[in-house]
Amino acid sequence: MAITLITGPANAGKARAVLDGVRADAACEQEPLLIVPTHADVESYRRELAAEGVVWGVRVERFQGLLTEVIRRAGVASRPLTPLLRERILVAVAARRSDTPQLAARPGFVRALAQLIGELEVERVTPQRLRSALVAWAAAEASAGRDRRAAELGVIFAAYHQLLQELGRSDPDQRFVLALDALRRSPALWGATPVHLYGFDDLTRLQLDTIETLGRVADAPLTISLAYEAGRVAFAGRAGAFQTLRPWASEHRALPARAEYYAPLARDVLHRLERGLFEPVVEEGEQFDLSPTLRLLEGGSPRAELELVAGEIRALLDEGMAPREIALVHRAPHTVADLLAEVLQEFDVPFELPLRLPLCHTSLGHALCGLLAAALDGEPGVSADGRLEDLLAWLRAPGLLERPELADRFEADARRRGISSAAAARVLWESEHWPLDTLEHIRQAAQRGPLALIERIQRELRWLFSAPHRGRAQVLTGPQLDDARALTAGMGVLAELADIARAAPQLAPNPDELLAALRGLELSGELPTTLRGLELSGELLDGDRVAVLDPLALRARRVRALFLCGLQANVFPAPAHPPPWLSEEERRGLAEASGLRLQLPDGSLAAERYLFYAALSRPEELLALSWHSAAENGDSTFPSLFLDDVCDLFPEGFRHRRRTRAGGAAHWPGPGLPPASWRERELALASPPHEPPLLQPLKDQQLLAELRQDRLWSASQLKNWMGCPARWFVESLLRARDIDPDAEPLARGGLAHAALKDTLEGLRRDTGSARLTPARLEHARALLRTALVEHASRFPLSVFPERVPGVRRRLQADLERYLEYACEQDSPLEPTHLELGFGFLEEEDSMPPLDLGHGVYLRGRIDRIDLTPGGQAVVYDYKGAHAPPPDKWLSEGHIQAALYMRAAEQLLHHEAIAGLYQPLAGRDLRARGVLAA
Repeated sequence: MAITLITGPANAGKARAVLDGVRADAACEQEPLLIVPTHADVESYRRELAAEGVVWGVRVERFQGLLTEVIRRAGVASRPLTPLLRERILVAVAARRSDTPQLAARPGFVRALAQLIGELEVERVTPQRLRSALVAWAAAEASAGRDRRAAELGVIFAAYHQLLQELGRSDPDQRFVLALDALRRSPALWGATPVHLYGFDDLTRLQLDTIETLGRVADAPLTISLAYEAGRVAFAGRAGAFQTLRPWASEHRALPARAEYYAPLARDVLHRLERGLFEPVVEEGEQFDLSPTLRLLEGGSPRAELELVAGEIRALLDEGMAPREIALVHRAPHTVADLLAEVLQEFDVPFELPLRLPLCHTSLGHALCGLLAAALDGEPGVSADGRLEDLLAWLRAPGLLERPELADRFEADARRRGISSAAAARVLWESEHWPLDTLEHIRQAAQRGPLALIERIQRELRWLFSAPHRGRAQVLTGPQLDDARALTAGMGVLAELADIARAAPQLAPNPDELLAALRGLELSGELPTTLRGLELSGELLDGDRVAVLDPLALRARRVRALFLCGLQANVFPAPAHPPPWLSEEERRGLAEASGLRLQLPDGSLAAERYLFYAALSRPEELLALSWHSAAENGDSTFPSLFLDDVCDLFPEGFRHRRRTRAGGAAHWPGPGLPPASWRERELALASPPHEPPLLQPLKDQQLLAELRQDRLWSASQLKNWMGCPARWFVESLLRARDIDPDAEPLARGGLAHAALKDTLEGLRRDTGSARLTPARLEHARALLRTALVEHASRFPLSVFPERVPGVRRRLQADLERYLEYACEQDSPLEPTHLELGFGFLEEEDSMPPLDLGHGVYLRGRIDRIDLTPGGQAVVYDYKGAHAPPPDKWLSEGHIQAALYMRAAEQLLHHEAIAGLYQPLAGRDLRARGVLAA
């Protein structure tokens, strides 16, 4: 046996011992392999070895790299099963064999099934062995539900293996197992290459199998370090791994605890914390000056907590600490990624947060998914509905349109018409511009089959990527790199799906599944910030950044300052998650009934204790622990019980010396002087409130000259000017187009005006008079119904078809009620002028504009003018359900009636004796306004 096991607590020198072995092997030209957990660890240890001159002959890899090397040396030639193909196979098998095919199509179900199948492959369980074990277990348990579930699992596993054989592929875990078994049969295949593993505390069954195969069977020199110390509560979660490795090791080196890895001023505090965490307190805590080394930060909300942390980090950066020497750790950083990025950006903290960037969140992926959804909208057999937004996403792809403003105008037109589907939007575009042949090509490819559709999408993806760069020889930077990564990932997935379609047509994705696969594709990336702001980009800035990590990612590195955030109950420690397939109880029952032993889950609390211990051991100078007392909605939250374990190690009252920050606080939260932006903010908050300056007069001479010209204004424009000159300026002078559909009250009013006009004109035509009298009520109702039908197409009452019948019936009821009310009044006045327009120079029957003096001219449309027998005019302006009283006309800007009275006098030469606002709905239909007498 050639396994060397190095154990010890944190900061015992295990990394130095492993690296010394790597250097010794490299000096002997044995080409050692150094295996570490993460990509960041790979880069870190490569730099460290290179700084010492160890450049050639040493490979630093993750464990996946070690497995790849095992496969290469073992000569396993079977084609690997890619994750996407594995998912497609599991979905197909589970849908055919499961009693609930809808459940089998869910991603969570497939992931759980893949996890269990991978476990079975590592344990070398064949379909026959599993079937017999499940039969024995079901018979022993004598449960109908368990019997059905056991039979279902056995059938799925057998069908999965059968389909793999038909495709000539092997499961990823099965492929690793085949390689390890080949090395067990022929140990010389590995050779004598030394392997050194550092930072692996949560060893999986496959990793243990690899260690045993290389170290015990192939007799390769293998060194593995394990954070473990006998009798310590913090290491209880790693006892199983130690007990497995100890019998295999030919040498076990137990290193003692050491304190020299901590900075001198922080050594007493941090070393005591590492030695005493989770252990019984046997004596009163010594008196330490904790403030420079150990800090507690409590926020009144999640944001307040992160602001405290960001303020502390900003102070460290201002004092000269490099960002790369600081780490911010959270148990689940992806759950606070957006808020964290916002706060760190606000404090000008450069940071690095590993994220999974969805393909559809890049401009290229967004355009591709929109193109596919828009093209397949309405296609038979496709359930995914294409929306207007999908077509716009494609049209706005960089380089697609020579005039991008066409897409903006098209969106405004489509939204104003209430168009929401991609198919209807395409019809509108082609009626105003040119045919969208690309959509038709994709539809035709979909009709030819999955492979033709995939190949067409590959072509469109390449074209979309090259469109903005064609003929420029451009160097990609910033977000453009995201598109390059999206192109690589998208082409890879499409090539894989095309391979599936060729090899196994029954597994080829239909259009819905293809779209779902593209939308669900994620790119591994980072979220970097600069002092200029935050951007999603794959470009790594060449400089220091604060690392935002989860506890597992920090196990193999040290930092000067560590901020451990989000120490909340049910967050850290994280709640236990039982295996989705075969719980711990079921696994025990399966082992007792059949002898098939599957791995039991480790104790969740013990594992969480070790993660907390490992995180607290990483800083050399400063450790800050933070939590919040309330959620964003104000609900109380509780800190982690792990905080009590920390506070118990130090003098009583230590927890009461924590720094706090109330939720919504606006003052600078960090020590030291705030930056200029915060000083201005605090000064503004401390200053007494003052009234904002009034809107200044217009000063642009060209604009003033344009305003001095004779122009036509409407009564509503003058009302806007009285109420808000800025709104008047935007709407009347800038003439910004509204992209929203007309409001339902506006369409309702237009239809009501047109219907009443036709009704009164019909009465005049049929009876010689437009007066509404009790004898004419039924005739007026019939004319109204006819007019509503005739004008319905001109005034769409809603962009939602399902609302139109209800809105129309309500309008008809309101107008019939008004006719009934007007007939009861039996007014002697004769409705003479209906919808009388003036100032509309483009209309032949329009009267000239109304001259208000000083070069101001008015145009408008008077709803109705009734005349007395003597020729005096009463002006009516229709309203909805509210008629403003005259005492509020000036204060609220209701000047239409007054202006229309002046128009009646100047243009028609009738004395205006009244101006009235007439409600057409509501409880009170009485007209309100001014009267001459």
